[in-house]
Amino acid sequence: MSATQNSSSGTKDGRTRNYACVVYPDSAPSDWLDIISEAKLPVFVSPLHDKDTNPTGEPKKPHYHVVVAYENKKTVDQARSFFESFGGVGCETVQSLRGYARYLCHLDNPEKVQYSSEDVRCFGGVDYASTIGLPTDKYKAIREMIEFCNDNEVESYAKLLEWASDNRFDWFRVLCDNGTVVMKEYLKSKTWENSKSYNCPPSAEKPSDGPKKVPDGFVKADDVDF
Repeated sequence: MSATQNSSSGTKDGRTRNYACVVYPDSAPSDWLDIISEAKLPVFVSPLHDKDTNPTGEPKKPHYHVVVAYENKKTVDQARSFFESFGGVGCETVQSLRGYARYLCHLDNPEKVQYSSEDVRCFGGVDYASTIGLPTDKYKAIREMIEFCNDNEVESYAKLLEWASDNRFDWFRVLCDNGTVVMKEYLKSKTWENSKSYNCPPSAEKPSDGPKKVPDGFVKADDVDF
């Protein structure tokens, strides 16, 4: 994939921060995830890729993708040593951590099997959602929330937040970060518009009471000679 290279040309001295490998569950030690955890390094482990196929249509051998994001630059040999400690195969330099993290679930490859982001394992304090996030994701989530509120007649921000917390963590994250103001203003305006339509139907017209009575002391303009 474009986010990786098989050589160590990430930097002039052959060192970089991000590396990736593949793990085959049938040949890795049974405690390979524990080994990664004990290393205390920032690591993402993909869901099990057990539905991938070759260009010819033949199923690929089930495997995991593993990417480590060192805080400081490391050599390929250092990264390979870490991968070999838990049965990792290969050692690729990763040019784009975000790009490779998104590849763990094929997020940018709709022609491939899509794997759940919730099944990505995170080690060493890394956060998958923030790593894969794109600026456009926020606008997509807000558009989806507006459509959801319209389809389900939701006018309460509290109800939306509670539902997102239980069912759509990507929405919940946007609301907690910076989407609250937009959705609150939208729901408030939506509630006002609905209330206005109920209280003042456009077709309602006030019945006529006939000609207005002229107050005492006044005369109609058309009764005065100029």
